Amino acid sequence: MHEVKTQESKERIRRQLSNIGTLPSVPHVITEVSSLLDNERTSAADLCKVISRDQAIVTKILAIANSPLYGLPRRVATVEFAIVIIGFEHMRNVLVALSLVDAFKSRSGANWNHDSYWMHSLLTATAAKRIADDLRYPKSGEVFTAALLHDLGLVVLQRYMNYDFNNIVKLVQEQQISYFNAEKIVLGFTHQEIAEYLLERWNFPTYITEAVSNHHTPSLSDNGKVLSSLIHLADYMTQRIGIGTFEWDDNYIFDENIIEILGFGSMDYLDGFIASYEPLFRGHMESLLEKNN
Repeated sequence: MHEVKTQESKERIRRQLSNIGTLPSVPHVITEVSSLLDNERTSAADLCKVISRDQAIVTKILAIANSPLYGLPRRVATVEFAIVIIGFEHMRNVLVALSLVDAFKSRSGANWNHDSYWMHSLLTATAAKRIADDLRYPKSGEVFTAALLHDLGLVVLQRYMNYDFNNIVKLVQEQQISYFNAEKIVLGFTHQEIAEYLLERWNFPTYITEAVSNHHTPSLSDNGKVLSSLIHLADYMTQRIGIGTFEWDDNYIFDENIIEILGFGSMDYLDGFIASYEPLFRGHMESLLEKNN
């Protein structure tokens, strides 16, 4: 009986997702930017003119570029300089991810703080990229994109499936369980699967889709265990260090298999690695708060 009910729940949610899948449209600026980036004659100034039309995107790009975790050598005051120093190809990754975050922006409410969600997503993304660079993972730009989108399913859940969202919150409060487990009980699946469904519809590369859909369980990834593990580690570190935390990650379950996947050797070594990032996490949040004041 429970299996039948779970299947019915999945079908109901899938129908809802089918209806909302086309609602958020990628801003026109992204289409223009993609076209420019495909032209080898495009300069940073050309790109800057298009991006500068969307001040929300400009603000976010500068927040990314000036994060201590991002590791850029000097303060970035203009979009043009950010483009030059971040690089054209990675700028495409940044813009696509930012456009989706903006497209699904939701209002804060009693059970949802959108600013906390954004800061957590940005910290997870910049931290995951920095960790990828420090571990010499070759495609850290893709790590950034996947990590920025890792909790996209939560925004969809809160904005478009609010009845289920509130039931999940209620269940967590009544039974003191994790939000992740409450999602499984109420929905029959989690925010990971919601994001997976949407990223597949938008034709994202399989490895990014898989990384997002397994960021809580990276060792279950079929092809992208390292990418999923990098996101999982950065996500876990926000809770472990206590900076950039997000309520939905309370009682975060750490997948110890990533110790071997990422080559840390032991939990003791990983503990030291995590502790070494605390000043960077703190500097990142101070930078964001300074920009918002």
